Amino acid sequence: MLLPGLIAVIIFCYVPMAGLVIAFKDFSPLAGYKHSPWVGWENFRYMLAYPSFYKVMWNTVFISTMKIIVDLVAPVTMALMLNEMRKVRMKRYIQTIIYLPHFFSWVILGGILVDILSPSEGIINAIIKGVGLPPVSFLSDNKWFPYIVVISNEWKEVGFNTIIYLAALTSIDPSLYEASVIDGASRWRQTWHITLTGIRPTVILLACLSLGNVLNGGFDQIFNLYSPIVYESGDILDTLVYRMGLVETNYSVATAIGMVKSIVSLIFIGSGYYLAYRFAKYRIF
Repeated sequence: MLLPGLIAVIIFCYVPMAGLVIAFKDFSPLAGYKHSPWVGWENFRYMLAYPSFYKVMWNTVFISTMKIIVDLVAPVTMALMLNEMRKVRMKRYIQTIIYLPHFFSWVILGGILVDILSPSEGIINAIIKGVGLPPVSFLSDNKWFPYIVVISNEWKEVGFNTIIYLAALTSIDPSLYEASVIDGASRWRQTWHITLTGIRPTVILLACLSLGNVLNGGFDQIFNLYSPIVYESGDILDTLVYRMGLVETNYSVATAIGMVKSIVSLIFIGSGYYLAYRFAKYRIF
């Protein structure tokens, strides 16, 4: 049963890796892979000397790190709040509402966000203007754009990520709560000493594994939300690779940037896997 999936992975993930060779060539589509001249490390030197490369790297790390932190805090908080709810029907309604955005693409959610955050007709700016403040161009202001990316990403994923922590909560022994009630513990004490302690291994495991996403800012999301006005704060490695490779047809440099990103991500994934084994005893093999 694994054979079709294994074949698909080999064809679409490993066979295309042969194209990395153009990172060391002055690639021309007319000359092809074989006849394009070798240039050694020239494309990597061009990448390091590119004026906005370090700014793009900073944007990628900054946005990704904020996403990782919020992706850990918000789902845990949401899971604890849902766990405390006693009205089952209301709990199901809330779960359905927060899960729903996960199933929409960023093309749809990007259009919704543009309407909601519009300076002229958006509901957010209507509220801001209602309290006497000037409207804010959230998607065309470098000060606001990275935070809008993080908040909108959490709006999309918080419901789905909450499932993991709700599943972890079900593994806590109910007799611990009964014993704490006999000892006179308040709900806050139960949450702090039993609930959070019970899901701590899951939180540590996901925190360690998330290190592999330090250079993944989220191409789909940013590509559908940004514009040249916010390149200074919103341009990440994936969007830079897209522009250099498909817009400017500088295939070799784009491949070099993507190759460096993949190597660094592999190091982070390995480190995250080691930390997950070190602190949460998680291992695949």
